[in-house]
Amino acid sequence: MYPEPYTLNPIKAVCFDLGETLLNFGRVDTAKLFKSGAKLTYDYLKRLSQPVGDFKPYCYRNLAAIRWKYWLSLLSGKDFDALKLLKKVNQPKGVELTEQQWNEFIWLWYEPLSKCATVEPDIKETIAKLKTMNLKLAILSNTFINGSALERHLAQYGILDFFDVRMYSYQFPFRKPNRHIFTAAVEKIGLPAQNIMFVGDRIDADIRPALKLGMTAVLKQAYTNHTKRLPPAAHKIEKISQLPSLIKQINTPPA
Repeated sequence: MYPEPYTLNPIKAVCFDLGETLLNFGRVDTAKLFKSGAKLTYDYLKRLSQPVGDFKPYCYRNLAAIRWKYWLSLLSGKDFDALKLLKKVNQPKGVELTEQQWNEFIWLWYEPLSKCATVEPDIKETIAKLKTMNLKLAILSNTFINGSALERHLAQYGILDFFDVRMYSYQFPFRKPNRHIFTAAVEKIGLPAQNIMFVGDRIDADIRPALKLGMTAVLKQAYTNHTKRLPPAAHKIEKISQLPSLIKQINTPPA
């Protein structure tokens, strides 16, 4: 759906959500993935001769901490940094790691989920094409997964360095759809909201707040918005690869 092909506010930047937008995870078994991550991190700590004890207590105390913080985050509207939390759980048990080792530790928690992800086969070419259009690219994602793991994942697809701005909700005292995090993104990008396109998969958390701030909003088709009604002022795409032509259409003045 491409309403109104021209605007007096041309697109100069594109801000992306992550899950089900750039990275497609689909429906996953979170408990199974967490246990897989627990086993990977447990084995990693064992190889480093860290005092982790038996696996079951190790898995349980880390899982309990994550679940408790997750439910608190739902009530507070504020995400948490999983790496920071897991440090607090394991350091009192005698676990001592360098920052590089902690980053590997949090990657191993995330790795089973990363293997569930798919991207469009031409995602690198599409993102590179957007850069050749002199567009500033950004990421704004609700997440408690530490950015070091997410960015390692993006680097595997060769697209990390295309994004000038990368923002994650655990870095802020609010998350989408809170207006303040969109305002923070606009400030970080350094352009008026009217010149920024926001691409996401959630109508409630991405599309409506972006429209309210004056951005051009684009809904990426995903299971999270199946049967949901698209706001009249928003656009909709099936694939990220459709963005360059949509932006050209929006930015092209009438003959």
